[in-house]
Amino acid sequence: MLNDNSKVVGPWDHALEWLTTDWAPRAIQSGLTHFAHVVSSESFAAFSAHNMHTGITEKLQMHIFDSTVEALEWLRVVQQT
Repeated sequence: MLNDNSKVVGPWDHALEWLTTDWAPRAIQSGLTHFAHVVSSESFAAFSAHNMHTGITEKLQMHIFDSTVEALEWLRVVQQT
């Protein structure tokens, strides 16, 4: 899954509990194995993304990227393995 939040500048920590305890388990149960998350590294949203990564790392392979090009390349590579 590719999630492009590169235009989000504010934090979204208020959604972390739901994402890690509700959304992620249901996504994993539905077959999601890899999650590419694109954020602007100079935004407050990047802090939220890192907090999310910490909360779901053991459940789902999530990587944070600065660009959609890098994220898509990673998804292509992991899809082939």
